[in-house]
Amino acid sequence: MAKRKRLNTGVEWVQLETTAADWKAADPELLGTMLGQLHLIRAFEEAVLDLAGAGLVHGPAHSSIGQEGGAVGSIVSLRPADAVNGSHRGHHQFLAKTLAYVSGGALDPAALATPDVQTLLDRTLAEILGLASGFSGGRGGSMHLQWLEAGALGTNAIVGGGAPLATGHAWAQKHAGTSDVSINYFGDGSSQIGSVLESMNLASTWKLPVAFFIENNLYAVSTRADEASADTRFSVRGQGFSIPAWRVDGMDPLAVHLATGEALDRMRVGEGPAIVEAEVYRFFHQNGPYPGSAFGYRTKDEEGQWRARDPLERMASEMRRLGLLDDAEAQAVREQAVAAVAQSVAAVVEPDPERPGRRRIRPELWPDPAVVDTGIRGDASELDALTASEPARWTGGWRDLKFVDAVAQTMDRQMETDPRIIVLGEDVHRLGGGTNGATKGLAEKYGPDRVIGTPISENGFFGAAGGIAMDGRFRPVVEFMYPDFMWVAADQVFNQVGKARHMFGDNNTVPLVLRTKVAMGSGYGSQHLMDPAGIFATQAGWRIVAASTAADYVGLMIAALALEDPVLVIEHVDLYGTPDRVPDGDLDYVIPPGSAAVRREGNDVTVLTYLSMVGHALEAVEQTGTDAEVIDLRWLDRASLDWDTIGESVRKTNAVLIVEQGARGPSYGAWLADEIQRRFFDWLDQPVERVTGGEASPSISKVLERAAIARTEEVVAGLERVRAAGGIR
Repeated sequence: MAKRKRLNTGVEWVQLETTAADWKAADPELLGTMLGQLHLIRAFEEAVLDLAGAGLVHGPAHSSIGQEGGAVGSIVSLRPADAVNGSHRGHHQFLAKTLAYVSGGALDPAALATPDVQTLLDRTLAEILGLASGFSGGRGGSMHLQWLEAGALGTNAIVGGGAPLATGHAWAQKHAGTSDVSINYFGDGSSQIGSVLESMNLASTWKLPVAFFIENNLYAVSTRADEASADTRFSVRGQGFSIPAWRVDGMDPLAVHLATGEALDRMRVGEGPAIVEAEVYRFFHQNGPYPGSAFGYRTKDEEGQWRARDPLERMASEMRRLGLLDDAEAQAVREQAVAAVAQSVAAVVEPDPERPGRRRIRPELWPDPAVVDTGIRGDASELDALTASEPARWTGGWRDLKFVDAVAQTMDRQMETDPRIIVLGEDVHRLGGGTNGATKGLAEKYGPDRVIGTPISENGFFGAAGGIAMDGRFRPVVEFMYPDFMWVAADQVFNQVGKARHMFGDNNTVPLVLRTKVAMGSGYGSQHLMDPAGIFATQAGWRIVAASTAADYVGLMIAALALEDPVLVIEHVDLYGTPDRVPDGDLDYVIPPGSAAVRREGNDVTVLTYLSMVGHALEAVEQTGTDAEVIDLRWLDRASLDWDTIGESVRKTNAVLIVEQGARGPSYGAWLADEIQRRFFDWLDQPVERVTGGEASPSISKVLERAAIARTEEVVAGLERVRAAGGIR
């Protein structure tokens, strides 16, 4: 018979409950502050549900009524520089953090509505209603509440989406030399989400000061927790990642406070992350002013049992027992909170003159529709102080090297001159510079705090990089070994990082660079070979660069590193080993957005291309004898394209051929052709022609892979199609 030995993780996992002695030992000012916060949040949420019932909240109203104890208990003693982020049900977390900030950490329950508190309530309500005076100008609304000054990083509509961002923020806090911490709030539903588990692993491996706070309210919309998980004690997740965890009654704010305090103590001294699970209960349905029993998935009896444990009443009864509060004082706290929120409502709502007996939002408070597309990205003015240079006009000496060495040397030079730059990715610290040598020498020179090898968890480590970037103290450069991996990280790439500036009213900058390589022709098959340009070009917020020469790569990469926007830097394996050259001296020049390069002047057709297809296009032009103007786009996104150079060429040639290598479906050229036909239709003598690969992703078979992608022969065929249509004279 096999020998068996019971294993033990050795990781602390405790249930914490308060006693009468804990309440007696608690600071009366702390208890009074928590009572005041609880009532302000409850009154605020009741007003939001009332406005939602009147049809005045555009979109969902995810109330936190019943769950306030978890947020208040865990946040009340945080420092201003500590940070929180949360989920779609995050009004209480946002208000707890910001109330602590504006009150200096202490509220007088006898005088709740200070001017600063009133302003906070006003702006929060305005944001939830989508009004111009909100924290994000109304763009964030109920599910995206952010006030960076107060340490409120932003609530999140994607379940589990905030965990990687909080993890990255904690990385920045640690490596900036502080003892500050971050807390990520999520629910029982998020406890099964991959990004949360990836973040726990990263935080534990890197010993980051981040707490994963689980508000276990037993239901994900209408699905019970025991239908979604075999073990509904969700703090058990910590056992798998060597993270200590505390379970508490979330209807007891002091228990939450004590448990979180123990977690904070270890985090602040560098012992790594913690998990706190608070058992709470939302008194209403997932969204809106009706109880869950109205939809049949909960019983009125269950709801009644939980309502009897209301955290507001628990706090008041304990304070009465200690002689810190009487009934009249308790009622006065409630009345103050209700009055303060009523004042906020009165400031934004008025009787509707067209519908007697009903209310409307004051029309003058809505944002100006003209700002709808502002703040998607910055204006690139941060590049103004840098030296712009066009390699084609360089008159000095040159230095020979391979393209991939230019990649590594550019990063080396920039990391040497800017200590904020860090590199993250799978194997970037090994193999003599990653799988292709693009980070050659960096790990040895800059060490593990700046060249960081990551687990195979793209959503987690890219999201962490997003949190680092939004913190503002560091500038992360992330490597995706292959661009197809963006689909693994799509939430963080597109929903989080790409949308952050605009969604939060341009409060954030997001200085992040994502490097990846197109590997068509290398035999790696359908899940490793795509060109991501077409996908990223359709996602607002991202800038895109693609260099065809080493000298261009230097200027484009340095510009990408200096921008305050996320930038996708696309490379190509066909170029890596190519003998090339860069200007002699330090690599310090930039090629700013709006800087296409005319590689060949011509009069008959404008060829627009990028990456390795620039070389193939030039070969095809020479083979056919076509008098084509070949433009290397270099910057590919809508805001950064050199429309002036493109337009000047189209007006001259009256015909356009877009050349790319990848599959037809996610094609960059499809998007670009639409833009060109809208902008320059009057100068076109024929429809825009395109050269792409096939419909399918490239296959493993050498023959089928070649058939699926474009090279010189396909460009030749494209030029002949333009000629046949009469576009070449």
